[in-house]
Parts: sequence; C-alpha cells; structure tokens
Amino acid sequence: MKFRPLHDRVVVRRIEEDLKTAGGIIIPDSAAEKPQTGEVIAVGPGARGEDGKIEVLDVKGGDKVLFGKWSGTEVKLDGEDLLIMKESDIMGVLQ
Repeated sequence: MKFRPLHDRVVVRRIEEDLKTAGGIIIPDSAAEKPQTGEVIAVGPGARGEDGKIEVLDVKGGDKVLFGKWSGTEVKLDGEDLLIMKESDIMGVLQ
C-alpha cells in the first residue's frame, strides 16, 4: 500500500539505536527509550500560506531527522511501525 501524507505532514521511520551502553551493558527493550531520530519516508505537498500559495517543506524523503520525544502519531502501515507528524515537530536534519 502506498501512503501520501497531506499538507505539511511527514512520515518518519524511527532509526533504532544500539541497546548497549559504552561499558557493554545490554539494555532490555522494556527499559530502553524510543529513539528520537528517524528517516523521512514521505512528505506532503506543503501547507497553504496566508496568501493561498503552497509553502514547500524543508525536509525530503531520505533525510535523517531529529524530533521531539512525544512527537507524532504512531501508525502501522504494511506491518511497519511509522510516525506521522507535522514538519514543525521536526527539530532539524542530521547531516
């Protein structure tokens, strides 16, 4: 199934972080926090400005982004856990 977000919404796949501390201690899934980095899968066309024109989003598919801990709505599409959030929930692009 293909999914196209509307307006200024972005679909993000979380990037799983290493579950081992620097000292080699393995952190169980139940104690680990959800990652706050992800890869942009799809973006909407943009939001309409006050002048009625569509303002293109700054992020694009494939960008690695940093977002807030409680940002977005979790959804399951084709068996994959994804997040749908507004572009304003994204704090920045990782380079």
